[in-house]
Amino acid sequence: MIRVYVELSGESEALAAAESIAASEALGGSRGANAAAAVSDLVPVDLPNEDAAVALASRLALARRCLLLRSEPPEIGPVLRAAGSTGDSAAVRRLGSPSSGQQDPAVLEAGRAFKAGGGRIDLNAPDHRYWLAPGADRADRLFEEVATVDRRSASSRRMPALPFQRPVSLPPRLARAAANLARVRPGDRVVDPFVGTGALLAEAGLLGARLYGVDRDAEMVRGALRNLAHLGVGAEQLVVGDAGDAEFPGEGAPFDAVLTDPPYGRASTTGGEGSAAVVDRVLPRWAARVRPGGRLVVIVPAAIRDFGPEWRSVARIPVRVHRSLTREFRVYERSDLTARSA
Repeated sequence: MIRVYVELSGESEALAAAESIAASEALGGSRGANAAAAVSDLVPVDLPNEDAAVALASRLALARRCLLLRSEPPEIGPVLRAAGSTGDSAAVRRLGSPSSGQQDPAVLEAGRAFKAGGGRIDLNAPDHRYWLAPGADRADRLFEEVATVDRRSASSRRMPALPFQRPVSLPPRLARAAANLARVRPGDRVVDPFVGTGALLAEAGLLGARLYGVDRDAEMVRGALRNLAHLGVGAEQLVVGDAGDAEFPGEGAPFDAVLTDPPYGRASTTGGEGSAAVVDRVLPRWAARVRPGGRLVVIVPAAIRDFGPEWRSVARIPVRVHRSLTREFRVYERSDLTARSA
């Protein structure tokens, strides 16, 4: 295992940190245990190898890059001179600074060390990207970037860019964070009992999941299918009906995750039933069909009932979804009570 540090984007910090940890677990990694944080603004995770770090960056929505710690003080200069001996090019910048570092003495000294070893400085297309950041003792650490998060791809999936549009839909970055909280893996069976425009299923599908969904509004199901197709994502089954009794024909296997954003407010259709009542009636039914070890991620504006003793609450993270709306991202994990009692 290797220690990887995730630089968060600054959006919804608690959600971003939880996303990084859950996504690393989906890749066979874990939270960076017993880590004296090299930098307080970075989230340490342990991953099997550097390929997994690249895969992690491709999953994340609320982060900027994945980094490896290359040196702690006072070894930064020797480490950079040794790295420069290959003749490669490098860029050296300060983490969190928009400038190139031309006024930063430590950045300039690091660049000189790399050149002294025989390397070249190239700020546009370097072979290596190094970042300086101070630890708790205020002394700089040296990190190397191993993968960058594609921040533009999520923007291309925003509602105005999709063929089927509604005034209110979960932004793609938050939908991707929710899919990561569910630890979605390729081939997983993921169900959304309240499909809406398909934002959550789209992100799960882009992570390789097999998609199932229910919505009482036939227009929403048709529209969600259009949006999924636009994004190059297919669905196993989307059905029209009440999620309290709808079924998927020919399907009886358990699901790996329930991932949902239940209806609320005037922009959503509940058939006259209160939003809280819909959630209390529908979610336990689908929670019961999740395999042991699977997760339920639900985005709610208010309290919901527990799903039973086999369910463990993993996280409750309040996030401002729209200007006047704060909702909680709630994460639950199903334990195997049979295995525990054996």
